[in-house]
Amino acid sequence: MIGTDSNHCRIVAESLAGKREVNEQTFASLAILDERLEHLRKLDESYSGVTFSPDAAKLLSQKNAVTVG
Repeated sequence: MIGTDSNHCRIVAESLAGKREVNEQTFASLAILDERLEHLRKLDESYSGVTFSPDAAKLLSQKNAVTVG
């Protein structure tokens, strides 16, 4: 599980840094990380202040805008 988590983190980080193309794999990894963060927030309120970086949040909102629009 830890290896998979770090892979999702790596994919998103490399996409944000411009080292890899932003594609469906990037959005899928970001969605998985978002779900896991939401799960942590529900388990323990000490995670309530944990957020994505502004760049990652912007990328997440772009995916949501494409999905909705």
